[in-house]
Amino acid sequence: MIRVVLVDDHELVRSGFCLILSGQADIEVVGEASNAEDGLRLIRATAPDVALVDVHMPGMSGIELTERVQRAGLATHIVILTVVQDAQFPRRLLQSGALGYLTKGCAADELLQAVRTVALGRRYLDAAIAREMALSTVDGDASPLEALSSRELEVALMLARGLAVNEVASRLHLSAKTVSTYKQRLFEKLDVQHTIALAHVLSANGLLEDTHARP
Repeated sequence: MIRVVLVDDHELVRSGFCLILSGQADIEVVGEASNAEDGLRLIRATAPDVALVDVHMPGMSGIELTERVQRAGLATHIVILTVVQDAQFPRRLLQSGALGYLTKGCAADELLQAVRTVALGRRYLDAAIAREMALSTVDGDASPLEALSSRELEVALMLARGLAVNEVASRLHLSAKTVSTYKQRLFEKLDVQHTIALAHVLSANGLLEDTHARP
């Protein structure tokens, strides 16, 4: 039996995925969480085989949750959920430690295939994400986020959600000076001058929903 938890701030997404997964004889949904903090506690408490985790949620991001699971040495395999559509999916996200990557609009068969594949410890890449990555390679038009390190990408997500430097430092257990250095570096790499522009870049690349970006 494959034990799964769902971590997404959209109740409709969780309900839809739960309905699909619960109808399978070999899969059991053992819990749901609406944010990454509760999701991490749920993963620690239930030790599921697979966790489906939204990449952008209020507070802690799906990337940070994934990296914390990795650092804690937990056995749960993570499948990141993202809204890619026509965005340029950054290869850097593949370095977060997750084994699976799905778009929220994936077909039911693809969701089930991803869960079963990742449960075996194998990587699964959504067809839409794989296509966008392949096209970016052919066209030579890769995501500008490719220039960021995994830590810079994590800091960028937090800043774009409105967290202050001190708050980011506290979450990542870093000094405020170190976070400020990351901020300056990623602003230079992305050629932006403020967090509003940063939020737009993340949104355009499928890592931040438009509703989370400041106007």
